[in-house]
This record gives sequence, C-alpha cells and structure tokens, in this order.
Amino acid sequence: MTQTLRIRIYAPLFALLLAPGWVPAQTVETVDAQIPALQAESRDDNWWMPRHQQKLEESRSADRVDLVMIGDSITHGWENAGKSLWDEFYAPRHALNLGYSGDRTEHVLWRLRNGEVDGISPKLAVIMIGTNNTGHRQDPPKETAAGIQAIVSELKTRLPDTKILLLAVFPRDANPDGDMRVINDDINKLLKQFADGDKIHFLDINHVFLNDDGSLPRDIMPDFLHPNPTGYRKWAEAMEPTLRTLLGEE
Repeated sequence: MTQTLRIRIYAPLFALLLAPGWVPAQTVETVDAQIPALQAESRDDNWWMPRHQQKLEESRSADRVDLVMIGDSITHGWENAGKSLWDEFYAPRHALNLGYSGDRTEHVLWRLRNGEVDGISPKLAVIMIGTNNTGHRQDPPKETAAGIQAIVSELKTRLPDTKILLLAVFPRDANPDGDMRVINDDINKLLKQFADGDKIHFLDINHVFLNDDGSLPRDIMPDFLHPNPTGYRKWAEAMEPTLRTLLGEE
C-alpha cells in the first residue's frame, strides 16, 4: 500500500480513536486496502454501463443539480416503487438519482472516479450504500465501513462545497437477530462516527420501518430488503426535516 493511500484511508479513522466514547471493538483502522470493498471496479451486467452513460448525459444536460442521491437498488428504486414520492419530494429540488441495483461500495467508488459527479455542484449528497456488501459476501462491518469512508472521502475531494448526508444502512431480515440485520447494525455503529457536524452528517431513520419488537414488516419491505411505496413514503417523510435543514430551506 502506498503512503498516500494509507494516509487517505486511515487518517480519518485514526481520528475516531481519540473521540470521546470510542469503543475499541469498533475500530476500522486495521482494514487492509486490498479488501474488495475498497477496490473500485465496474460491473459487466448488460444494463449497468448503459445506465452509467445515461447518468453522465443526465447530469451534463441538467440546468442544475442541487441534490444527488447515491446508492444501490434501494436508491435506484426511487425510479420505480418510489417514483411518485421522488416526483413529490425531490424532482422540484433538481435532484439526480445515482442509485444502481446490486451495487456495492467498490462500484460506487468506480462510478465517482469515472465522471458521475463531474461538472455538478449539488448542495447535498445523500449516501445509502453497504447492504449488498452484507448480502453478497457478508463482508465484515469494518470492511464495509471502510468502503463507505472511501466514498465519503471521494465526494469531499470532488465536491468540496457539497454537504454529505450519510444514511444508516437500512434494516434487513425479518427479525432483529437475523445475521444480515446484525451486520448492518454493526456497520451503522461505525458510520455514525464519521459525522463531523459540518460537512458530513449521519442520520439513522431505521426505526420508522420497524415494528415495536424490532421485526421488519412485509407491508413495508416485502422481501425484507427493498421498500415498497409505503416504505418510500416513510423514508421521504423521516428524512425531510434533515433534508430541509441541510439544503438551507429553513
């Protein structure tokens, strides 16, 4: 690993060790830079590169982009199950959807390094990524968190005037002790410590999807992973106060 890469990945994470209330078991500074979550790569799905090209054209042709949402199928779904909510909450705010079904952290890194936020200056970028690192490989939480940290760092470099809202990875699995639910919960324990209260903000809205006993109902996420229209409504309404503040609408 080069010294530059070591500093870029590790420095923000070493700083967390000095923060009040730091829990050593959550340390991510020992993550090797060669782990899959950090290796920027494209995908060979026949729709993936055409979508990338489409998004490049969309951003270049837009009069302005004030809000960008970055993620996987759950963000991609604003174009499907959540479309009416997107039209209600985000289209009027000149928003760009950079969600790709199936993406993991390494795919988002590739997209950012290959033009998807070039030439735009949004007020806010919303990130919600990581559940496919859990679902596809069951990556250790510290590795997925390191991948997300790399995404945040990439955005800070490419969009220095843009605020970042880092969302907790949404719950999955029917019950709170499900293997993948536990992994996502452990990722979120790390993500919340990336917030600096200035450029980077963390928001956990996961409780709005859950029953009182912590179970995830099918009438919100039928496959215990992807929101249906009711789930997208809950997401939009729970995020709205924070969004308004960070966009300077209040």
